Amino acid sequence: MTLEHPQEGPAPALLDRIQVVIPVRDEEHTLAHVIGQLQGQGVRRIRVVDNGSRDRSAAIARQLGAEVLSEPSPGYGRACWRGCRNLDPAVGWLLFCDGDGGDPLEELPRFLDLLSDHDLLLGDRTATAAGRAALTPVQRWGNRLATALIALGWGFRYRDLGPLRLVRRSAFEAMGMRDRGYGWTLEMQVRAIELGLRIREIPVSHRPRLAGDSKISGRWGASVRAGSVILTTLGRLWVRRWH
Repeated sequence: MTLEHPQEGPAPALLDRIQVVIPVRDEEHTLAHVIGQLQGQGVRRIRVVDNGSRDRSAAIARQLGAEVLSEPSPGYGRACWRGCRNLDPAVGWLLFCDGDGGDPLEELPRFLDLLSDHDLLLGDRTATAAGRAALTPVQRWGNRLATALIALGWGFRYRDLGPLRLVRRSAFEAMGMRDRGYGWTLEMQVRAIELGLRIREIPVSHRPRLAGDSKISGRWGASVRAGSVILTTLGRLWVRRWH
């Protein structure tokens, strides 16, 4: 499959072509910080997808000028997918990040410098001391399991499955994303390999969430379920690959 690789313009024009998608559920204490970081760098297309929040996340996002979409059915991938629908024709890139303040959005310029030569840029938390320190033992175990299985099945070795990622719109559309749960990031990285995309992981100094409770990493029961998602998702993608 051949993907278009348009020439990127100067920084202001490039920022206008980036659509940010932030899936959130109960992030009222951190969302203003995340939106402020993005706006402070000149990013104006910010979509917050409310995935069933019971707090003021949606109201705060609206007050700060972000576009707010509602996806009441639970699912990380479902929220991300909702945020990718009905895009403006001018959008050329999709930036995914979390609403908990853990992603180092101040490092976004390093991603922008690499756009012209890549289709998928991923924040690698494992490549910095700060990033490794912010990951729980369960997250580190899940990363090692998933990346090892991807290398075994697809011959490409990732280091991380982090939430901070920037993907070319044409590449994203070619992926045909199907997962609507926590297998979303995993499917995206596998499909990128299958499509022969230009992939690069960028070391980032990830930090612990600024406030609130994690939906997965701080809960052992949910972490076990997330591990099963990794295995189930990769199994489904393996079968899909050969059919």
